[in-house]
Amino acid sequence: MKRVIVCSGGPVEEVVDFEQLPLLEEETVFIGADRGALHLLAKGITPTEIIGDFDSLTKEEFQLVKQRVSNVTVLEVEKDETDTHIALQKAITYKPDEIILTGVTGGRLDHYEAVLHDLCRFQMNQPDILFSIQNNQNIIQFLLPGSHEIERDDYYKYISFFSFGEKVEKISLTGFLYNVSEENMTVGNAKFTSNELKGRTSTISFIAGICLMIRSSD
Repeated sequence: MKRVIVCSGGPVEEVVDFEQLPLLEEETVFIGADRGALHLLAKGITPTEIIGDFDSLTKEEFQLVKQRVSNVTVLEVEKDETDTHIALQKAITYKPDEIILTGVTGGRLDHYEAVLHDLCRFQMNQPDILFSIQNNQNIIQFLLPGSHEIERDDYYKYISFFSFGEKVEKISLTGFLYNVSEENMTVGNAKFTSNELKGRTSTISFIAGICLMIRSSD
């Protein structure tokens, strides 16, 4: 599996512990978005490339990352897309099986909301790539209509489902602590919060809509 990890410039505490990810057996590309470049270097990882306007770095910090990273793309400060959005576009060019975004779940809520909508659109446009947002307590993914097999993860024990922007139609859950059969899930419905897998794998299926899935630990 080829994986790209995009580290953004949110609070460093929100960056996933990379030692938890099975990286050694897989081809992994690291992209630092703006201050995310410093976060990666601080964790002992030299990014494959870094992208951003770097307005959140001091001159000394920017000189440091330029010395350590060979592939640097400097963007204009005034632009339509965020640094993270452009970094995700770059991640897609590597033709990976999976893209993990981290360093975005703390700090400014407007940036976090923008990331959610960006990731939803990327998942819709690139259904062959698995996109997720991860920190050390949560994994966030968008599911498209169809059937999805969910593997048990004892660390991310709890699993919740929400409608993202439109009704999720005829949702069925099998193999969970709380199963349902062909129900509809609308915006504002929190019924599908904090479920659990009963066995090694479980299945969620639905015929229309976008489902936001969050897996969490205590």
